[in-house]
Amino acid sequence: MQRINVIVFLLVLSFVTGSAQITNVRKWRKSEVDSLDHALTLYDDKLYEQACPLFEGILKNHPKEEFIKYSFARCALYRSDKHEEAYLILTELYPKYNDINELKFDIALAALFNLRFDEAEEYLAKFMATKRISLQDKRRADALKKNIEYARYYTANPTQAKIYNLGTAINSPGDEYVPTITADDSLLVYTYNGENSIGGRQNEYLQPDPKGFYMEDLYYSVKQNGEFQKAHAIDSLNTNLPDAAISLSNDGRVLFMYQDLDDGHGDIYTSEFNGVNYTKPKKMKGLNSYSWDGHCSLSPDGRTLYFSSERVGGFGGRDLYKAEMMPDSSWGNISNLGDSINTRFDEDAPFMHADGQSFFFSSKGRTSMGGYDIFRNTLNPADSTFGYSENLGCPINSTDDDIYFVLAANGTTGYYSSGRKGGVGLKDIYKVEPKFTNPVKAVQLVKGTVRDSSGAVDALITIRNAGNGNEIGSVQTIHGSGNFLVSLPVGQKYSLEFNAKDKAKRDLLVDLSSVQSYNESFVMMNLTSMAASPVILAVTKTQEVAETPMPIAGTKTTETLPLAVKETTMAVNSSTASSLNTGSVLPVVVAGAAATGAVVKASSENTVKDAFVPNTKFQEKTMLYAEKYGDISAPGLEFKVQFAALKSGKNYAYPNLYKIGKIERLNSSDGYTRLTIGGSFKTLKAAFSVNKKVVKAGEKEAFVICFYKGKRTTFEELEKQKIFVESQKP
Repeated sequence: MQRINVIVFLLVLSFVTGSAQITNVRKWRKSEVDSLDHALTLYDDKLYEQACPLFEGILKNHPKEEFIKYSFARCALYRSDKHEEAYLILTELYPKYNDINELKFDIALAALFNLRFDEAEEYLAKFMATKRISLQDKRRADALKKNIEYARYYTANPTQAKIYNLGTAINSPGDEYVPTITADDSLLVYTYNGENSIGGRQNEYLQPDPKGFYMEDLYYSVKQNGEFQKAHAIDSLNTNLPDAAISLSNDGRVLFMYQDLDDGHGDIYTSEFNGVNYTKPKKMKGLNSYSWDGHCSLSPDGRTLYFSSERVGGFGGRDLYKAEMMPDSSWGNISNLGDSINTRFDEDAPFMHADGQSFFFSSKGRTSMGGYDIFRNTLNPADSTFGYSENLGCPINSTDDDIYFVLAANGTTGYYSSGRKGGVGLKDIYKVEPKFTNPVKAVQLVKGTVRDSSGAVDALITIRNAGNGNEIGSVQTIHGSGNFLVSLPVGQKYSLEFNAKDKAKRDLLVDLSSVQSYNESFVMMNLTSMAASPVILAVTKTQEVAETPMPIAGTKTTETLPLAVKETTMAVNSSTASSLNTGSVLPVVVAGAAATGAVVKASSENTVKDAFVPNTKFQEKTMLYAEKYGDISAPGLEFKVQFAALKSGKNYAYPNLYKIGKIERLNSSDGYTRLTIGGSFKTLKAAFSVNKKVVKAGEKEAFVICFYKGKRTTFEELEKQKIFVESQKP
């Protein structure tokens, strides 16, 4: 063998009685010797997870080799799915090699992983009883002792949290980790490592090598009907190098990535969504150091970045820091988050919730059950300080690493990665229902699109406190689609200022003074209108909003690939804004004149003689029937104009419709409330006239519904019953 780790070799000597057993490798096949050499090299580089399957494969062919058993068991301590095997092998070896002190510590750790707390304490006590224990070993033992105590407590007092594996649409036999989501929980981006990685297995020189490693790639999934769909690679970003997801801005416009370009340390990069793909990553200015910088989270206002780093001057190991956005878009005023967050152990994976105050991170210190545990803290906005860090407890945390926790704006759905037993592969991504006893602060998500008469508009949205006019933050619409997402803490009034090149400024006043829980609203801001007064979105009622994806780009909602589809058929008249036939799940405010979207034009021989162009096939059909039977009336026949259908009790804003007519609500047994306008009409012509006004005001899928003798019916049925007959026209 060309290379053998010295520490492992010394441990091996303790397991053998003479040189004969070591030289037994001379009888092995060359491939086995090479595999052992490679495994020991990985062990030397502390790549225990990668070394584990190599030792396991050798052990199958040489089950009596105690050196291989021990090597495999020690590596298995770094694999959550192998903890039971590690415990069984280590305890099997102990009677014969109980004079090896390190073996006692290994068994204590394996016992902790398997929730055998009494045994863990027993073996740890034996380890600490050694007369010549080093200061470093004493510190390790003290830390493990605390882990055992906290693990015993948290497992005996579990929280109400529920955890679900996301299944094979996301997880594979490889590794999936570092989940990151948009605030509305519609897009998931994560890191993948496995046989489908770009370039396959590679050596340290990035050359194909069957004994090499898979490189990290970025994958994403879009949520449809409450479930994340089959994941796809982000081809515009993945290379032969490690490409890892870190986090997303709330709206998904900015993707933060980790890359290690062979310069000895990793750095944080950003990539922006340009309406079609994510752009080439750029190293963040002013943030990265000559040490490892590896994870981050952007505050909702876009002005503060929380990140983890191994730079000098911290409390120990990895610490969490914050940086402020400078006028030139670089990052500066970097400061350590202090001892409310950091310890002499490692801290990593910061995440700031959409409320701008609830802060989550992982730590190996404090009250950890073992490895990284997920903690929660709260930022005091008055002085930007943090308070007490709270362990999220069991079952979210375990005796192994629990890390990369993110939480949707609704405060009820989170995600993180874990290698726990029973998963699809190695590390899997799990959905969490945390069921916090102290919920995060409620927020209002204002989602929407900015347009003019020709289509989507790029705009800067400045958020201000409506009371004092102070600027709170700003967001940029997504290029090519005009889509935006703003997160606002409830209980206040805000002013959203829309600024676009060569366009008049428009204001949206958002009144959240009466809102107490999570809510979503959809806004169509049209910059064609030159109205002087601001549009008002007054949310007076809160509701639970169904999980409906808001595509990043202008794509069809049925697509699973928002990053590569070049179609822009999702104009503001699509089902995302108001699914009129199936029930709208989002409250909507139309700001300004109606935007121009994709339309279905009537055939030339049947076109109604006015300037109106239908937006849906049903509007086109209504035009044809209105031309033929528009003036017919009959006893018991009435028509209404419906412009939305939403879950009963949901909030809906319609400032542009007040002048057209009175808004009425029709409750039905299917759980939806139909919104109609203008009352009841005796003729189809009169109803369709109002229908067209509603469409021009922005509700582009509004349509006419008809009733006969109190029951809803269709145009075809009216013809069949001889109520619609051309000879009866006045």
